[in-house]
Amino acid sequence: MKKLLIFPLLISLFVVSSCDVLKEAAGTILSEPSIDEIGRGLKEALTNGITKGANALSVKDGYFKSAYKILLPSEVRTVTDRLKNIPGFSNIEGELIEKMNRGAEDAAKEAAPIFVSAIRGMTISDATNILMGSNIAATQYLNKTTSTPLYNSFKPKIVNSLDKIGANALWKKAIDAYNKIPLVTKINNDLGDYVTKQALKGLFSKIEEEEKNIRGNKGARTSELLKKVFAKQDK
Repeated sequence: MKKLLIFPLLISLFVVSSCDVLKEAAGTILSEPSIDEIGRGLKEALTNGITKGANALSVKDGYFKSAYKILLPSEVRTVTDRLKNIPGFSNIEGELIEKMNRGAEDAAKEAAPIFVSAIRGMTISDATNILMGSNIAATQYLNKTTSTPLYNSFKPKIVNSLDKIGANALWKKAIDAYNKIPLVTKINNDLGDYVTKQALKGLFSKIEEEEKNIRGNKGARTSELLKKVFAKQDK
């Protein structure tokens, strides 16, 4: 009689245990983001980060009074040091630096649409690889896919900004004269090219900072989709 009572009890325990295992497995499956969610979540995160980063740099002093301030290269400071003794050029270095950064701030307004276009063209495979890649995988992807259009968009604005104060003409005149000195290392006389490249360097550094933040800071994941998707990379 006892054996007959024990057998049903064992069966019931087995069923309950099996149900718990199935529930746990189902919960794990349901908590995993789908391929579609990974794509949407990563695109949301990138769009948020890019908008925040580009906006921060496009306001007044976004470059000029930040860690991304564009400075003159050391070899050019040799030129400006010589010009300081010429009437009218006493503050040439300070003026050039401010105008370079103002040009970069103005150009940064063009960045977000170009980035967003690249994000929209991202494939599911791209999104998955980026999510499970390094903590700067998205920045590297954007650098590869947007550097050329960003350069082409930034440079005209920067050149225009520098032209307004005669900085380009002054730069070219000074550098051309300097480059004629025997045995000196030649310097690029295209100020717009230099500032554009430095502006993009700062922009991608800012985007990298935003990417690291959302990957490492759970508080930066402001939607349920972001929380679900980036939980996968946390594992």
